[in-house]
Order: sequence, then C-alpha cells, then structure tokens
Amino acid sequence: MYLACFFSPLNLPLWRCYGASHHVPAKVPSKNQTKLANGETEVHHRPKRGWIWNQFFVLEEHLGPDAQYVGKLHSNSDKGDGSVRYILSGEGAGTIFIIDEVTGDIHATKSLDRERKTHYVLHAQALDRYTEEALEPKSEFIIKVQDINDNAPKFPDGPFVATVPEMSEVGTSVLQVTASDADDPTYGNSARIVYSILQGQPYFSVDPKTGIIRTALSDMDREAREHYTVVIQAKDMAGQVGGLSGSTTINITLTDVNDNPPMFPQKNYQLYVPESAQVGKPVGKIKANDEDLGINADIKYSIINSEGANTFSISTDRDTREGIISLKKPLNYERKKTYTLHIEGTNTHMDPRFSYLGSFKDTATLKITVGDVDEAPVFSIDHYIMDVYENSPSGTEVGVVTARDPDSRNSPVRYFLDSKEEGVRYFRIDEISGLIRTTQPLDREDMAWHNITVMASEVGRYPDNPSLLSHVPVTVQVLDVNDNPPEIATDEEVIVCESSRPGQVIQTVTAVDKDDFANGQRFSFALPSQQPVNPNFTLKDNEDSTASIIGRRRRFNHLTQELYELPIVVWDGGEPSLSGTSTLTLRVCPCQHHGRIRMCQGEAFLSSAGLSTGALIAILLCIVILLAIVVLFVTLRRSKKEPLIISEEDIRENVVTYDDEGGGEEDTEAFDMIALRNPAAAEELKFRRDVRPEARKHCATPRSRRTKAVELDEVDVHEFIKQRLVEADVDTSVPPYDSLQTYAYEGQGSPTGSISPLDTPGTQSEQDYNYLDNWGPEFQKLAELYGEADSDVTT
Repeated sequence: MYLACFFSPLNLPLWRCYGASHHVPAKVPSKNQTKLANGETEVHHRPKRGWIWNQFFVLEEHLGPDAQYVGKLHSNSDKGDGSVRYILSGEGAGTIFIIDEVTGDIHATKSLDRERKTHYVLHAQALDRYTEEALEPKSEFIIKVQDINDNAPKFPDGPFVATVPEMSEVGTSVLQVTASDADDPTYGNSARIVYSILQGQPYFSVDPKTGIIRTALSDMDREAREHYTVVIQAKDMAGQVGGLSGSTTINITLTDVNDNPPMFPQKNYQLYVPESAQVGKPVGKIKANDEDLGINADIKYSIINSEGANTFSISTDRDTREGIISLKKPLNYERKKTYTLHIEGTNTHMDPRFSYLGSFKDTATLKITVGDVDEAPVFSIDHYIMDVYENSPSGTEVGVVTARDPDSRNSPVRYFLDSKEEGVRYFRIDEISGLIRTTQPLDREDMAWHNITVMASEVGRYPDNPSLLSHVPVTVQVLDVNDNPPEIATDEEVIVCESSRPGQVIQTVTAVDKDDFANGQRFSFALPSQQPVNPNFTLKDNEDSTASIIGRRRRFNHLTQELYELPIVVWDGGEPSLSGTSTLTLRVCPCQHHGRIRMCQGEAFLSSAGLSTGALIAILLCIVILLAIVVLFVTLRRSKKEPLIISEEDIRENVVTYDDEGGGEEDTEAFDMIALRNPAAAEELKFRRDVRPEARKHCATPRSRRTKAVELDEVDVHEFIKQRLVEADVDTSVPPYDSLQTYAYEGQGSPTGSISPLDTPGTQSEQDYNYLDNWGPEFQKLAELYGEADSDVTT
C-alpha cells in the first residue's frame, strides 16, 4: 500500500508519501482567523491544505548489509528536475534515519531494538534548492519499530522455595510462578506464554495459563520423603514450535502434621532406686519416640496406676521430650521393696483430620526395685520444744529426745550436742538415753529461749561417716519465777514548782518489773513505814499500778532548798510478793508552763535554745577570745602617741583633732570646765579660736572655785552669742576669711535637772524597787537583784 496526500481543488502544493503504512482519518480543515488592528477578527473561508499522514514501520533487529528501507516522501511541487530538496529532522535524524534530498527516500542505517525504544518522532520539510524557500511547511510523522520474537520468557524472582503440608489433598495450591516476556504483547504471539512442568511429576502439576503449581498425588508422607524439586518451563508463541522458552526451579518441602502417634521402643523397663533417694529428686528417665516434628511431637507422660502414682511422679523434659521420674515419698526398703508403674505417653496437640489413624498414645510398664541402704537414725519428731524454770539448780532435767535406727539391724543410737552452738554452755545430754539436763542455773531475764541441736548416730558410726548423722532442733523455754523486785520507772528528776499548793499532784509515777506479765502486772506503792512522816510530800496509791506524789507545803523556795529526796516502796503481785525501794530526786524551781510539761527556767532556756553542752562551751570560748582581742586593741591604742597637729600645712580651715583622754574631775591641769558651764566665766578666758595658739594655756582652778563658778547667775545664751558676733565683726585683726567659732553651753535651771556628772553630788538612789515583787515571776529575779543592791548600799 502507499500513502497519497491530497488537497482542495485550489492549486496548492501536495505531499505524497510512499511506504508500508495504514490509513488514518484526515483532519478537518479549520478556519483561518486574522486579528485586525481595531480588535475585530476576520475569518477566511478558504480552506487550508488537508494532510493525511500515516505511521512508517521498520522491523527491529535488521541484520542485512544494506540500510533498511523505511519509506518515501514526495511533494506535489517536485517536478523531478531536482529543484526540491528534502530535509529530515527529529529523533535519530542523520544518525539512525537518513533521507535522500533529491528523491525523499528514508533508510534506517542501524539495527533497532523495540525493547529499548518503540518509536521515533521526526519532522520533514521540502525546500527550493535554489532559493531555500519552504515549499512545504514542516510536518511531523512517526516511525514505529515493529516487534519480532527476539526475547525469551524469564522468571525474574526464581528460583523459588515453597512448602505444602504433608497428607494434603490432590489439587492443593502450592505456589504461583509468573514469567515475563519483553516482546510486544499487542503484536502477534511473541509475548503469549504457556507454562509446562519439566520435572516433578507425578507429584505436582502446573496450570498452563496461570502458572499455579498444585499437588498431583494424595497422602504424600513427610516421614517418607520431605523435599521435592520441580522445574517449570514458560514458552512464548503460545507454545508453538519455534517459540522461545525459559525455565525456573521450585524447591518444595512437605511440612509436618501430627499423623504419627508416640511409641515406646519397648513395653517393659526396669529401674533400681536406693531407699536413700531424696524426695523431689529425679530417680530415672523414660522416652517414647514420635516421628513428627515440633509441637506435633510433644508428649505428656503420666502414671496411670495408683501404686506408682502415690509414690512417684513423672514430668516431661521439653528439650529432650523424656519422661523424668521423681520421688514423691521416701522409700523404705524394710517396708516395700518393689513398685510397678504403668506409664502412658500422649500427644498434646491432636489433629482431628487424622483421628482415624488411632488414639495417638502408647503405654509401657516400669518396674522399680528399692535398694537397701544404711541410713541415719530417725528422731521421733522433727522439732522438740521443752521448758525449765529459771534459777533451777544445775542438773535439772529438761526433757528427752529419742531416735531409732531405721535399718533392719536396729543398731543402738548415741546422742550428742552440736558443740558449735552457744547452748552447750547451759545444757548437756546423756548419750545413751537422750536426757537433756542443765549445767547451771538459768536466768529468764537474761535469755528467755535457748536453741540447741541434738545429733544422733549409730554406735561406732560417728565421726567416721558424717553422712549417717541426723540432726533435730530443740527449743528450751525458761519459765519465769518472781525473783526481781519492782522499781520506779523513771530516773529523771521530778520538778516541783515554787507555786505548788498543798494537796496538788506533783507527778504520777509507775513501776517496772523485769519479771514477765503474770508477775508484774499489779503494783502497790507506799512511803517507808520506818521513817518519820514526810513534812513536804505524801504519796497516794491509785490502785492501778500508779501512784501520785502530792505536795504538803504551802510554798517552796529554791533559794531556801532546791533538792528533795523521796523514797518510795513498791510491791509486785507475784508469789511470793517482792518489794523494792526507789528514791526520787525532786527539784524546786520556778516553772514555765508549756502545755503539760513543766521545766525550770534554766532548763527551759537551754532546751529552747536547743544547744548541747559542747556547743555552749564553744560559744563561751569564742566570747573569751573576742574579749581578749578587744583588751589588746585598747591597750595598743593607749600606748600609741599621735602628734597634736596632723600636718605642717596651713590649718586655718582644718579641723584639729585631739585624742587625749582626760583624767576625770581630779585633772585640773588640762582644761577649765567653767567655760562650758557659764558664759560669764568663759569671758575671762577669751582667745581667738581661728588662729593656732602658740602655747596651750592651762587653767588650774581649785575645786572650790569651779564650784563657785557653777553658782553664777544664769546669763541668756542668745545675748551671749550676739555679743560674741559683734566682737568678731569689729575686730580688725582677724584674717580675711570666714572662721568657725563653737560655743558649748549647757545652761542651767532645767526642770529635769542636768544629766552631766560634772557638778552632780554623789548622792545615793532613793528608788524603791519593792513594787517589782508584785509584777509576777517574770520580774522576780530583777527584784532580787535590786534588793541585793540596796542591801549592799545600806551596809
């Protein structure tokens, strides 16, 4: 077939294309539209040239010596005079595809592979050879690579591994395999695959279209054959002759199902067990075989007869699947020498599909022979508890232990005490009779319970054979007797407040007794009858094992007597009754009430501070060190001499510091104090204070003169200062700068009197501090101190 390109009746160029192709529908001519300057659109009704293009085809894998002819392009404008030049562009143009510029023939210069590239898009154009003007517009066409069967089917995921349960029915699906073919599935039968089985028959089959592998035989037994190799072939061209093929291997394994019951290798077994075997320990093993695997081979063992089940037990070892036989009760050769066990092994995971095969269990008989062994003596009981009264004399019988030889010989038994225990100091045992006695009197208050261990062995066996030595614990309780007098429970001082009233309960006391509850639960209290009546305190028995101390005085004073001693006699309720005398110390002090607790003021201070004795000593030591440092500093200050004038510079505007300590009122050589008291007296000692004096003037005024000056008439301070101001203003000898003049005048006639001790006579205080006694206990100490001071002054 060839391709013809036609146009409308108008005289326009026309393409003619030749080559193997298929017709396709022509495109409908579209209207030409031209946009004018004014925005309107002009429609051209002359139809454009219509093109009919088909696809070119080229066979892949061309192996000929010449280039493969693809097709021919021809323009209606070509008159055959060589004036038309054909141009080819696009994918592969010039390399894979070439065109004859004169004839328009297209050839493929290389062998093409459809699996790499299925088609090529190219563009053709016809030009005037002389003017290079386009005679035809550039047109697009496609060259498709036509497929041939050059690819064999492949299994990309092979080889395969699959499993199927044994004993499966015919047609059970095992695995589906799929092959792929790179050829074009839409063209011919190049990619149409058919599956077949090459190896694995008659056990398996394959579906030729889907590639599903199925079982072909029933009752395939894993225990007979477990692994199978199957080869599957895939062939294209629908399996026809000449088609290409590929194959793969499938390794199929039959998985296990529980289709085999457990079986004992033999029906009768024998086992020897010595009578000395320990309870709970394994004494033998038995095993049933099962050809299955995994959980399908799990076996549960059991003893199905009562004779064996009462004495022995059996369990399964998960690793070895063996039956472990253990002892439930001790064996005794003298009582029973043989045992018969019926043991059953059963699968634990049953498959109901195979119930028709049987019960999946098996039984065997085990005969156990008990061996005679020389055994250690056996005590009558596992633990002895005995008792003995305290203070019993040495040699007192405590109790008897008994043991016997379990062997048929019934050998005599000897008894011993374990020398490693502490109890051997207090007890001994008769080695023949097993009688336990004390070695010394026991004290319940020291140790109420004693634990000892008694050992027994056959005569002549110990210590040659320690394994034939038996032990039994013995606990001895020391019973109580009333051998301890009671005593007051507290050792602390009893606080007696100074403000206590007669008949007031000062404190309630209790008693303690080292004897047990039976003898110590009741106590009686009283003051010693052989002593005279106590004028300060009395005692009341509350008849509930407590007593109350009651004050008898109207008032106590710790200054008069601070400590009192009160003996108290206590009786217990034992048989016989014992008594004891305890002496309590009572301290008198002013009390501070903190709820129900009363403490002395000194104790309250220390307890509130929360300081221990060591802390108080450390604080006092620090205070002493600080005082020593202060004294040393003052001493150094006194010995240090500083110059009167600090600097040699002009001191007219400096403040001159004098650091001299006066001698008190007896010092009459330093300064005249009259100037500080009376302006009139200071008038006599007037001098300029803004000029450094050349020499200090010492005014030694007798005491009688200074006293007289104090008595001068009072002068108005305001007038005094004004007078000094006028004198300073009119004085022409003063320097031309401001100076500071200071006047210290105390004044006289104050209603409160002067607080200066300069002219105050040494009179004693007439203050009466007796009213502090009425202010309460808080001011009592202050009143005492002032009272003592007044007494010293009076004295």
